[in-house]
Amino acid sequence: DENIKKQFVWAIQHCYWTAKIGVEDHRTALHWACSAGHANIVQFLLDVGAEVDLKDDASWTPLHIAASAGREEIVRSLISKGAQLNSVNQNGCTPLHYAASKNQYEIALLLLENGADPNATDKLESTPLHRASAKGNYRLIQLLLKQSASTNIQDSEGNTALHLACDEERVEAAKLLVEHGASIYIENKEEKTPLQIAKGGLGALLRRIVEG
Repeated sequence: DENIKKQFVWAIQHCYWTAKIGVEDHRTALHWACSAGHANIVQFLLDVGAEVDLKDDASWTPLHIAASAGREEIVRSLISKGAQLNSVNQNGCTPLHYAASKNQYEIALLLLENGADPNATDKLESTPLHRASAKGNYRLIQLLLKQSASTNIQDSEGNTALHLACDEERVEAAKLLVEHGASIYIENKEEKTPLQIAKGGLGALLRRIVEG
């Protein structure tokens, strides 16, 4: 296949042929191939023994990179080689945190179906649901809730996913969270509930959902 040949030439030219090659940010050949989206090269490197979970200087694994960049085929390859789904980087984030915040639905589904923790917390104690809710990523929120994500976990500022959805005026996301048990009464560290943060008529709408 001529396309594969071209990609292998690209790998050689960029010194990515070897499975383990250190550069200034401690990224390996596998990290860079994941970032560039070269699925065939990723598969080749994995087949010749590249270490699937090596971390760069920010503690990103190849799976972090592939999930964040939306490389679904590469994510599949990494998972098939036993990549650690709940590995954390220097910010405490798992690959699922990035899939949730960047609205990578299919990748999030892959991660969750293979054992990623929907309630993993980063260094700010934020979960993937916090991230998806702040961005208003509706389908991602649905997916996380279906996979038993907890609606009332509080981050380091005391905010739940609902606080963030209300603050960012994500109306549909806020409604969905409340319909799945998110509390409108939890106070954050500023002693504010989601209702007090909600703008316009959102607070009244959420109260009607809860109180009927």
